[in-house]
Order: sequence, then C-alpha cells, then structure tokens
Amino acid sequence: MKQLGHASEISPSEFDFVRLMVKQRSAICLDDSKGYLVSCRLLPIARAEGFESVSKLIKGLRSRANGPLHVKVVEAIATTETSFFRDLHPFAALREHILPELIHKRRQTTRMLNIWCAACSGGQEPYSVAMTLREVVPDIDSWAIQLMASDLSYAMVEKAREGIFQQLEVNRGLPARLLVRFFEQHDAKWHIKDEIRKMVTFFQHNLTDQWTKIPQIDLFLLRNVLIYFDVDTRRSILRQVRRHLKPDGYLVLGGAETTLSLDSTFKRVSFGRAALYQVGEDSGP
Repeated sequence: MKQLGHASEISPSEFDFVRLMVKQRSAICLDDSKGYLVSCRLLPIARAEGFESVSKLIKGLRSRANGPLHVKVVEAIATTETSFFRDLHPFAALREHILPELIHKRRQTTRMLNIWCAACSGGQEPYSVAMTLREVVPDIDSWAIQLMASDLSYAMVEKAREGIFQQLEVNRGLPARLLVRFFEQHDAKWHIKDEIRKMVTFFQHNLTDQWTKIPQIDLFLLRNVLIYFDVDTRRSILRQVRRHLKPDGYLVLGGAETTLSLDSTFKRVSFGRAALYQVGEDSGP
C-alpha cells in the first residue's frame, strides 16, 4: 500500500463529523481552528489501520457502527501535551507550601492523604507529584498516601502505568538530580523506579461521568483540562470537585484556567506566582 504523506486539511464536513463524535463521547469541544490538529492526530491511526488517507479513515468511521476504531479516534484527539513538573510554579507551591501544610495537619490526625491527578496523559504529572512527596516527606512510607491518576484514554493509562519514558520525555522538565535518583536507564529508555511507580494508582475515567468511586480529596490537580469543555460542562465538573474536595483541600488548575464566572463558591489562594483554589465556607451542595 502507498505510504501516507504528511497530514492535510480535512473538509469542513469531515471535521464536523469528528467534532460531533468527540463532543458526544468526551464532552471536549473543538473550535473551528482545530481542523489541522485533528488531521495530524488521525494520520497515525489512518496509517496503522490501512486507510489511504485521513479522509478515507473518516469515511470508514461514518460507514460502520460504533466500535474500537471510534474509541481510538476520540482518544487520539483527547490526548494532551504534558511534561514533568510542567509550568514549575504550581510545583514550587506544592513543595514549599501546600504539601508541608497538609502533612502538618494530617500528621496530627489520620496520617492519610488523597491526591488525584485528572487527565494525566503519559503519567508525568502524577510521577512529578510522587517525587515531590518523596522529597518533602522523609517518613512518607509510614503514611497512607492514595495518589490517583486518571485519563480518558485507555492507551494513555497503560503507557503511564508502565512508567517508561523516552530520552526526549525525561529531557523536558525533569531535573537531573531526580533523573539520577528515581530512574534507571535501559538502552535508550528510562524506567521510573518502583518506589515512585507503585505510589500511583492509574485508572481510566471520563470527568463527565459520575464520580461514584472517588474519595474525599486533599489535593486535586485538574490542570489544562477545563479549557477543552464548554461552559456548562466546566460548571458541572467544578460542582463535582466541590463535593469531593475536603474543606481545607486544594484544587490546582492550569495557568489559563479559573473558577471565576463558573462557580462562585471557590476562593482563590495565591502562593507566589501560583494560584490555587479552596471551597468557601458557605458553599452549598
């Protein structure tokens, strides 16, 4: 079969078909500027599945019942960019303020922490949190830490669970001292050590589904996720966050995200150049 070349712009009707399918299955909204992005994301799937072009792939999606191929397409669109210790400032706030505060409070009572990293992609964010915990809490092994990480994509969850990263991935944001301490090199890849990998529980989860198995959370990282949803979906997700976040717990959003005009019960708390959120005392159900 002829090898596919580079991605090319898909037609408006093809884009609308993919956009509607992604919205229905994940609640992610694609604006009109995302046509080329969709084409780039779908090109590897078209190649792997034997289609001559992305357009032929979309034609194949139209002609068959919902199945594994539709899931692959939605997951490919939903996969987001990530890196270790992304944006730095939130992790500085975690290291210097948030985790010491929560550890101090919980040390007097339960010695338990529940942390959730949503939309974890390849696992860099939850592993960054785990490494930070190792550095901040000397007696971490005597604590009951539930560090959860979820993603819409089953493929991303499996990749993250393995804890194996390419050289380019560890080059992005990971300090050399942590690479040496917490990773082992095997050929051209880096394997995160079990002391970090086993701290994280990965699972597949759609944020628009019911959160029936989610415990009360001390620290919730929901970074660079809300920007992909419409206003109603953002509000619905924040209501769920409010129900599951402990009164003194913290919500971490992305740098371009806010609860402003979405949920007035959250209050903004600043730590240097990082802004986090807590539930106000007068919040309702």
